[in-house]
Amino acid sequence: MTAPLPLSGPVRLAVDCMGGDHGPSVTLPACRAFLAAHPEAELLLVGRAEALAPAAGWARCTLVEAREVVAMDDPVEVALRKKRDSSLRVAINQVKATDGVAAAHACVSAGNTGALMAVARYVLKTLEGIDRPAIATVMPNQLDGHTTVLDLGANVDCTAEHLLQFAVMGSALVAAVEGRENPSVGLLNIGEEAIKGSDTIKRAGELLREAAAGGHLNFVGNVEGNDIFTGKAEIVVCDGFVGNVALKTAEGLASMLSSFIRQEFTRTWYSKLAALVAMPVLKHFKQRVDHRRYNGAALLGLRGLVFKSHGSADAFAFEQALNRAYDAARNRLLDRVHDRILETLQALPSDAPASDGPVAQAA
Repeated sequence: MTAPLPLSGPVRLAVDCMGGDHGPSVTLPACRAFLAAHPEAELLLVGRAEALAPAAGWARCTLVEAREVVAMDDPVEVALRKKRDSSLRVAINQVKATDGVAAAHACVSAGNTGALMAVARYVLKTLEGIDRPAIATVMPNQLDGHTTVLDLGANVDCTAEHLLQFAVMGSALVAAVEGRENPSVGLLNIGEEAIKGSDTIKRAGELLREAAAGGHLNFVGNVEGNDIFTGKAEIVVCDGFVGNVALKTAEGLASMLSSFIRQEFTRTWYSKLAALVAMPVLKHFKQRVDHRRYNGAALLGLRGLVFKSHGSADAFAFEQALNRAYDAARNRLLDRVHDRILETLQALPSDAPASDGPVAQAA
């Protein structure tokens, strides 16, 4: 399959400036740093007029007013049905195509994850051949690279067919953002053997092997939890419950290790001297496990590009989410997912479940 050519014009991102724990105090500095690093990019800054006032007059920026804000603890129903003029919803509306044209190529928000997924699915709808969107992000591995993992919380209960769709979407993401057209895919399981796991996992393995035999995927078999960090597969597929637990565990472990090292190397004069000698290695380690560098999860399977930042992200982390959205849009991730899904439909079983579309889930 021929890869789509990168966008030739400027990439426009819609930014929910009010979302997250810190709102404009984080999103605006991140946007300014992003614009400085990407002189060809444009931003649509969405939020309350008074909050966006510091950005008035910025080059390559358009201010889009939204009078409401979805709080981090707002129920999904509130975001979906009552706050129709929220910065989250208005930002998503910017990537909804009207007559084939959208105001922005991608949307970035640090807002409430459940609300973001529900509103995005309601407004944008899912791509043909996709039953459920998935959340995908990257985790560092010991090969000095990273592993893409999905789903990370959008879908707690998944069928085997959903896991196959996640694999196809993850492959498109890695191909678009990282330029690897045939990335390896592993299915997260309690063991490498095909006979292990639940009935759903075993059936998913069968579907993935069928897709691989047809040349639609580079499936390398089952992988275990530690393989996320060994780099055995470039993409690891799992349901949202398992993926979210793995993500939060990894972030907690990285934070604990950093704290432990800092405490141990400040106990005595000898440990301080050892820390001084080991400083280059420690700095590299800290950088490698810093979860802020991997911020920016893609909501895959929608008819528009939406990226989710951590709600607690600082300006550096939010800028990374902007970078990931920019790379995805510039390399036509949406077109790649669409093309790969159509190509792989013949690998899907004829008895695959019907799409439980956005309206049904939102209700």
